[in-house]
Amino acid sequence: MTDIQNGSRLSLVWTNAVLPVLGGVVAIGLWWLLTIALHIDPFYVPSPPDVVESFLRTPTYLLSETWITLQRVLIGFGIAAVCGLLIAVVLAASRTVERMAMPLLAAVNAVPKVALAPLLLVWMGFGNSPKIVMVVLVSFFPIVVSTMAGLTSTPADLRELARSLSASWWQTFVKVRLSWALPQVFVGLKVATPLAIIGAVIGEVVNPDHGLGSVIVGSGASSDTPLAFAALVLLAVTGVVLFYFVAVIERVLVPWARAIAS
Repeated sequence: MTDIQNGSRLSLVWTNAVLPVLGGVVAIGLWWLLTIALHIDPFYVPSPPDVVESFLRTPTYLLSETWITLQRVLIGFGIAAVCGLLIAVVLAASRTVERMAMPLLAAVNAVPKVALAPLLLVWMGFGNSPKIVMVVLVSFFPIVVSTMAGLTSTPADLRELARSLSASWWQTFVKVRLSWALPQVFVGLKVATPLAIIGAVIGEVVNPDHGLGSVIVGSGASSDTPLAFAALVLLAVTGVVLFYFVAVIERVLVPWARAIAS
């Protein structure tokens, strides 16, 4: 039994830790190899050592800008998650409301968010507010769609079981429909995580005051491509960390989802 447990733990470590790190190492190695083999000028595509050197020149500055972007992402993502879940619950509770509201939501989602960024500056001024709103606009729609898909896909036999036990509407919703929908909810949250970062960067590029988006704009103006790549790498790392943070929460709250899927 001990050998089986040890083997299972080693398999989990290999799958969840070693393989992702190995994939990142392979990607960086291919990037480095291509810059050497194709003799690419660092002005266009810097090599990994150039990016590391650029980061080490101003680590405090880049990390402080990363923290500013991360704050905007977390605030906007939290608002999008709460609003998206509430909207999805309302739409799933009434077919009439769903038929009325879904075309409007789809139309809002179809509007290019880059085109809205200058208007947000006019309406809300400079500062954090338009950037946080941009994060909300970009990331809330996948949460709504995934949550609705989960809430409307509850098996009929589970509903009949709740009805046979004389469960109230609220008890059926919380203990049956919402519990069944949780895997789909986390799918939407994981899809929305990188979108939230994209929304923050859009706002920072349009109004480059602080954040990694402003670093990219400034590095472009000064032709400092390695600095721009350093900011892009930090954005990528931030996205990976947030994605796996949501995945860990899913493992804790919905441990049975993987067993059902398998």
